[in-house]
Amino acid sequence: MGNNVDGEPSDSDSDGVVAKSQLPIDSVIDATSAELLSDDGPFVQSKPGFKTRLEQQQLADEIDRCIAEDNILVGEAGTGVGKTFAYLVPVITCGKRVIISTGTRHLQDQLFHTDLPIVKRTLGRNPKTALLKGRSNYLCRSRLDRALQNPVLRNSESSSQLAKIRSWALQTKTGDISEVLEVPESSEIWSYITSSDDFCSDHSSEEQAGCFVNRARKKAMDATLIVVNHHLFCADLALKEGDFGEILPDTEVVVIDEAHQLPDTAAVFFGRRLSSRQLLDLARDSLAESLAEAPDVTEIRERSTRLEKAVRDFRLSLGVEARRDAWAEVESQQGVQSALDHLRDSLELLFEPLDVASVRGKGLESCRRRCLDQMEVLESYTDLRDQTYIHWFETYRTGFSLNLTPQTVAKPFSAALGQLKCSWVFTSATLAVNGNFDHFKSQLGIEDANEILLDSPFDYKKNAMLFLPANMPQPQEPAFNDAVLAVAKQVIVASSGRCFVLFTSHRALGYVAAELKRDCDYPILVQGQMPKRELVDAFQSMGNAVLLGTSSFWEGVDVRGHALSAVIIDRLPFASPGDPVLQARIKHLQNNGVNAFADFQLPKAILTLKQGVGRLIRDVDDRGVLVICDPRLQTRDYGNTFLNSLPSMRIVQNPLSVENFFASEDSQTPDSNAESDNST
Repeated sequence: MGNNVDGEPSDSDSDGVVAKSQLPIDSVIDATSAELLSDDGPFVQSKPGFKTRLEQQQLADEIDRCIAEDNILVGEAGTGVGKTFAYLVPVITCGKRVIISTGTRHLQDQLFHTDLPIVKRTLGRNPKTALLKGRSNYLCRSRLDRALQNPVLRNSESSSQLAKIRSWALQTKTGDISEVLEVPESSEIWSYITSSDDFCSDHSSEEQAGCFVNRARKKAMDATLIVVNHHLFCADLALKEGDFGEILPDTEVVVIDEAHQLPDTAAVFFGRRLSSRQLLDLARDSLAESLAEAPDVTEIRERSTRLEKAVRDFRLSLGVEARRDAWAEVESQQGVQSALDHLRDSLELLFEPLDVASVRGKGLESCRRRCLDQMEVLESYTDLRDQTYIHWFETYRTGFSLNLTPQTVAKPFSAALGQLKCSWVFTSATLAVNGNFDHFKSQLGIEDANEILLDSPFDYKKNAMLFLPANMPQPQEPAFNDAVLAVAKQVIVASSGRCFVLFTSHRALGYVAAELKRDCDYPILVQGQMPKRELVDAFQSMGNAVLLGTSSFWEGVDVRGHALSAVIIDRLPFASPGDPVLQARIKHLQNNGVNAFADFQLPKAILTLKQGVGRLIRDVDDRGVLVICDPRLQTRDYGNTFLNSLPSMRIVQNPLSVENFFASEDSQTPDSNAESDNST
């Protein structure tokens, strides 16, 4: 089984035994991080398969320096550098209080339960560590008791899932719902039983004592090293935009892994949102709490029903089809304005009896507070004079959301950098564009930082090939998807399946998937037919499958070895020009004299492409062909900017070169049909 990017065997290879270091114990204690990751360091003997990597040592050295000097470091570490160990060794040995934030809950669990224990055991260090997630990741026992009595959840599927959760709840020590493998993450049942600000903020002292969220937070407060995800980190950072939340004030070191995701995540938490789900939950909870705590206050029940109707009427006013657009596009429409006025009036009318009855119980007090918050968000949303926010809406089949997204998070994030006097490490495999970090730093308002750019240690020139098909139509032409399909069929045959086909749109994916299912001799797996993790596991176990996916498969997917040998990308991943957030940001940048394409759209597309390309070579012995069907790489001036940002590999245009690559054991053996080598 292959090693992971930090040179560590996978879980099934682990025996938990740590051999003695080649270095004397005193030397281990006094060694630099780079020395600990060297041929003479403890990792060489602690786990078979660990390999010293110069790039990993260089990154660790820079992080040591950053921590010692209370500085800011921005570092890109290409696939295979081993950035996780490169920052874990310095933060475990520095003796300071550390927060590590990573992109997703899955990566958070991997870091805390697998990587961190390995490094602690190998170094013989045991700092107090804690894993902290957002509220919705923890069971609320009070809400579980309510769900067990809820008539809406008495169907067979919900009853079965509740029974499994109830059994687990009797024995769990953490309340972390990721422990419940028998109930899918996507199950609606979780929304009824996990902790929420709306319900849990008014728990009694007895309830607080048994609350899993409070236990996790208390453990985090006592820990030296805390592992969080970007959502929780940004929520804490944005809580008071200066006073901060619970985990940040005493921090001495912050490590942001998968840092390329941070600007978009921060925009969510520095903005505001009001959804139909929040409004309907308020109406239903107000009704339930009034029956329990103030049955004589009939106005609450009447006005809750009125609010439910107002929410549904407002959704209908925005049209039947799903839509994502700027609020300015619909605000002047008479039907929309009338429905909005009715929604606003309904909220205000509900607030009146809630305000009077809130002294009767904590449930009604919670509803009162939520109603007031929603009134304030709605008022801010309809005030278009505030140009610091993008006002946009999204509709779904039966619901909607009203969103306030900041034009940029540079100002509030820069303020946080100035106020939190600690070391900051921002790292990812995709931060640089054309060899510099200007785009990433400008998004977060980072002005003064040390930088390090480390290429992947994998031999792309030997083990990879970039195929740019000749004579492709332009992406906007009707024939483009058929041309992509033809290229995909050629490559799939040459690679004997073992291929990812990545798209920038669901429509293109659907068309190509339908055509491949008709006449492809290999198993076809399509995004959405099963959960993402199961789909990737099926792809790997089949060994000759073709997997088609959109944005969620461009990153965070790790398939090593023979099962994945080709990645086909249909077009350059420029964001949709019709997206209201993108449109508003482009206009904002242009109004401020900035070239929106060169300084915003192009860098974002390059970073996204780098993520997709990163799926191909995941281990030192991996071989494969990258295919990019978009002719703009060769016909537009910015094509070289894309190519200069990718790993250096041979570029070919003849499909016979692809066939010979897969037919040959030695990818560097020249063939008569291949063009002469050309590196990016």
